Amino acid sequence: MMGSYPAVRLRRTRAHAWSRALHRQTVLTPADLIWPLFVTEGRGVEEPIGTLPGVSRWSVDRIGERALEAVSLGIPCLALFPNTPADKRSEDGQEALNPDNLMCRAAKAIRDACGSDIGILTDVALDPYTSHGQDGLVDDAGNVLNDDTVAVLVDQAVNQAEAGADIIAPSDMMDGRVKAIRMALEMGGHHNVQIMSYAAKYASAFYGPFRDAVGSRGLLKGDKKTYQMDPANGEEALREVALDLAEGADSVMVKPGLPYLDIACRVKERFEVPVFAYQVSGEYAMIEAAAAAGAGEREALVLETLMAFKRAGCSGVLTYHAPLAARLLGG
Repeated sequence: MMGSYPAVRLRRTRAHAWSRALHRQTVLTPADLIWPLFVTEGRGVEEPIGTLPGVSRWSVDRIGERALEAVSLGIPCLALFPNTPADKRSEDGQEALNPDNLMCRAAKAIRDACGSDIGILTDVALDPYTSHGQDGLVDDAGNVLNDDTVAVLVDQAVNQAEAGADIIAPSDMMDGRVKAIRMALEMGGHHNVQIMSYAAKYASAFYGPFRDAVGSRGLLKGDKKTYQMDPANGEEALREVALDLAEGADSVMVKPGLPYLDIACRVKERFEVPVFAYQVSGEYAMIEAAAAAGAGEREALVLETLMAFKRAGCSGVLTYHAPLAARLLGG
């Protein structure tokens, strides 16, 4: 049983900075961060994204610079997302299988620049490659086809692994894709390539700026509610995670981040596995807008929100604020 005031004064341990550091229960370091990067065609390109102030698309020849920056900051992993040109998008997303596509070239450029000093996470889904903006193949009625899509995702994952990806991250939310990808990676000799499954990915209103970044916002026909999760559901997220772990996922992701901290916490407590959160584009944009309006101090907002993920039990966070946070945490 706890004592009572004045024998217990909880402010005692808060009185000095050294004491607060000594009693701190959660620690955030640059090693907890994954930096998402957008890749585009061209040479020497740094193309700012209007709805993501401070974030740009980078051409392949400049992506190695970002990787070297990440290494210098102590960021252990980069996540890649391509802005596929319109003339390479198609109904069936076949550009995803091209070994010379943006994603594969960027992965090879990072490996050339940094060797094994940094991890490369690649997104497996068809929305950056389809002309209709859906994450999978669709029939004439506009229905997203699960099993047909999984077959393409398997080939996409192997393509990325052969380009040098360390972590395959299926974000499509098709049923059964983790098992199919794991089996294909094993058969292809990619035994050490990890799978970080977007296990609990919600049909969220926070994805808008990301769709601008990869060029799919204006293309999307309909919505993604038949495969991404209903924001009202929590128990269903636990079922999704259990299935993906059983199928061979090494770690799982909750997306978006802050609106779903309860889900991240429940997943960690239930399964005791590495859980990651994606602080998505809409979350980033809100922090930037608040700081620009003088409604909050940017650096403090960034570190406090990232600490919330760690406190909820996350092993790491995908965040566009990764380089800023790493600089702040590095002193």
